[in-house]
Amino acid sequence: MKKKYEVVIFDLDGTILDTLGDLCAAVNHALRKRNLPEHTMDEYRQMVGSGIRNLCRQALGGESEEVLDQSLADFKAYYVSHIDVYTRPYEGMVQLMADLRAAGVTVAVASNKFREGALTLCRKFFPEISESLVWGDVEGLPLKPRPDMIARVMQQFPQGTSCCMVGDSWTDIEAGKAYGCQASVGVSWGYRYTEALYKAGADAVADSMDDLRSLLLE
Repeated sequence: MKKKYEVVIFDLDGTILDTLGDLCAAVNHALRKRNLPEHTMDEYRQMVGSGIRNLCRQALGGESEEVLDQSLADFKAYYVSHIDVYTRPYEGMVQLMADLRAAGVTVAVASNKFREGALTLCRKFFPEISESLVWGDVEGLPLKPRPDMIARVMQQFPQGTSCCMVGDSWTDIEAGKAYGCQASVGVSWGYRYTEALYKAGADAVADSMDDLRSLLLE
């Protein structure tokens, strides 16, 4: 198979890894410590995608910023030590990554997850991805839908290098569009509704790993 793009940048949560179970457990841990109501997996599915602080803010409801800061610290402490209890690659993703490498495609990650968490998961499940190409939430780097994270990845390549952004959220699609990626592709197996991907301007939405392969390789 031949490559269509020189670089493919993947979102992490809901795109290459199903991380929802561990995220749910960590946020509910922080809520339990404060005797606050916990949330279901389906409820969390609609909260993820805009960074950990926003996830905790939504889960807490109307609590103060002080409570949010404390809850976020408890979340991170729990999550870092339980980060891969339930998390697994989506079926077929490991093979797709191998196919991309075989075709000469460079794979990168741009995630709204805090960067250390993204690095930890990539080290375990996708160690072939260079750590310099795994980016996430760090101080001073705006989250998607801003394109800065993609720019951080692409600054490591010559100007004019072709790239494609792949993600399950409108934030991924808008970030890819804002940066000027040759294509912004959605996946329907993640945590967001397909309609939101098209509304954000997705060039295509893959419903299966075979669909995604055909969109990235020829």
